[in-house]
Amino acid sequence: MPTLRLPPRRPAAAVHLLIAAAAAAAEASYLEYGDALSKAILFFEGQRSGYLPQDQRIAWRGNSGLSDGWTYRADLTGGYYDAGDNVKFGFPMAFTTTLLAWSVVEFGDLMPPPERRNALVAIRWATDYLLKTVSQPNRIFVQVGDPNIDHSCWERPEDMDTARTVFAVDAPNPASDVAGETAAALAASSMAFQSSDPGYSDTLLKNAIKAFEFADSYRGAYSDNSDIKDHVCPFYCDFDGYQDELLWGAAWLRRATQDESYLNYLQDNGKTLGADDNINEFGWDNKHAGLNVLVSKEFLEGNVISLQSYKSSADSFVCTLIPDSSSSSHIEYTPGGLIYKPGGSNLQHATSIAFLLLVYANYLSTTSQSMNCGSVSIGPATLRQQAKRQADYILGENPKGISYMVGYSAYYPLRIHHRGSSLPSIKDHPQFIACKEGSIYFNSSDPNQNVLVGALVGGPGEDDEYEDDRVDFRKSEPTTYINAPFVGVLAYLNANSNPS
Repeated sequence: MPTLRLPPRRPAAAVHLLIAAAAAAAEASYLEYGDALSKAILFFEGQRSGYLPQDQRIAWRGNSGLSDGWTYRADLTGGYYDAGDNVKFGFPMAFTTTLLAWSVVEFGDLMPPPERRNALVAIRWATDYLLKTVSQPNRIFVQVGDPNIDHSCWERPEDMDTARTVFAVDAPNPASDVAGETAAALAASSMAFQSSDPGYSDTLLKNAIKAFEFADSYRGAYSDNSDIKDHVCPFYCDFDGYQDELLWGAAWLRRATQDESYLNYLQDNGKTLGADDNINEFGWDNKHAGLNVLVSKEFLEGNVISLQSYKSSADSFVCTLIPDSSSSSHIEYTPGGLIYKPGGSNLQHATSIAFLLLVYANYLSTTSQSMNCGSVSIGPATLRQQAKRQADYILGENPKGISYMVGYSAYYPLRIHHRGSSLPSIKDHPQFIACKEGSIYFNSSDPNQNVLVGALVGGPGEDDEYEDDRVDFRKSEPTTYINAPFVGVLAYLNANSNPS
């Protein structure tokens, strides 16, 4: 794509950084967590594919992807575009769904009733689609859209005229990663809907069991399939192996069903499937830290000794986040205090880790326990304060004084890497805009024409610097899996703005 001419930079507002944990806990936050929560959920309406409902609140969007699945004579409409493009990637969409559902399972009772309803609507938009992906025997649909073609266009989803290629995996070919994550998403979502819609909850759980059976019966990574690899890599390749998704899916099925067979699976397969490997990672590709935190709940509350290794790994993960601990490795922070990992789209790490800290703090608090990082004793309050600092940084308490959530506060990114947001709305400009005709909007230094309220962008670099640059997708592109765990974080902080 052509190089974007950088717009003039605004002067950054002076911001006082809250460095010490004690100061952070004592300082009464001016941040409006309730407003941020509402907007974080609203964002998902801007990512919708398919027929939009009458109560669609992001009004500049229209229907899109209405023939998805026709080549297989299947209905694959619906679901979410993962980021600023127009592809439906099953792997990150399933992870997004798991994290949205986990946010409701852990913190839904803290949400204002309207926002809990909105969160369930956001989950259902994904689960309705995921159910379609496992609707045919011995097959899972893993993607709709060819990213290599899609990424060569700057085009509204409503105008898509690129190939809507459907990618499916048929047994005995493996897709343990996508099927395992889909099982986790459906199982977690079945818990989220248990009280409000028990019939739908049952449907989700039955399909979660079916998806897990596919994942476990035909073991391997979906991106190792030669028919698929060139269309999912390097975008959502399974870089870290499929084994973690098997344990993750089993863990969620154990949580949702309390069936002993899934407990046995976790006990018997933890070592062979590498539960102790890469324990400091958590995201769409690597589930280890989340797995260990999730399984620790049963160890802490039920004293299931056979699960102690999961608890030990969860403790080790948390210790890497505590600068004063004696952990052999520590997670890197920017000078301003943001968790940082190289590779782009960094806020996915900050939001997911903040979420895990709050969940683990709840598990420790419920059982009146603490943990040790060498000689340092760590209680729930420390974890909550650490999570709050990440959230506050994202919402504006950072060296640039910018909110990395679009539409929140007076100063936020205006030129995000997002096709639908940057192009004229189909409501205002109903004329077709072809694949290459959108380039003038991509290259423009003007702000995006439509505000994608609630979107969290990739975020600043390791030096806390952020240029409002549409072409720099590593920093300026929003994704569903950055937002999903932040829904849970904001739900907690809205009810506990000064956690202890």
